[in-house]
Amino acid sequence: MKKILAGALLGLGLVVPAHAQTVNAGTYNVEGTNLDGSAYEGTATIELTSETTCSIEWHTGSTTSNGICMLYGDSFAAGYVLGDAVGLIVYQVKGDGSLDGAWTISGKDGSGTEILTPQ
Repeated sequence: MKKILAGALLGLGLVVPAHAQTVNAGTYNVEGTNLDGSAYEGTATIELTSETTCSIEWHTGSTTSNGICMLYGDSFAAGYVLGDAVGLIVYQVKGDGSLDGAWTISGKDGSGTEILTPQ
């Protein structure tokens, strides 16, 4: 009986659909660390362009950068331009709507971190 019950519970777990992660359009608070470990903060605005793609603009200090972004499962990635360099950031979408990520920029060693929290 225990085996039948365990099998039924396992089967039920397989047919329950996974909860899809989503990224919402809007303004997010930004908290991050630079490549040298120093902290930065600001805001980011995400505008959806389809169910899986978007545009993103960061304002951190006196710097503004723009990029394109894409949602894939619980991963959210953005390519961006910062001055004359190209950057990449990959976030994990959290259940509370925040995005927890790591980034790098062309021509530089290492990576920084960044968390976006919906306002």
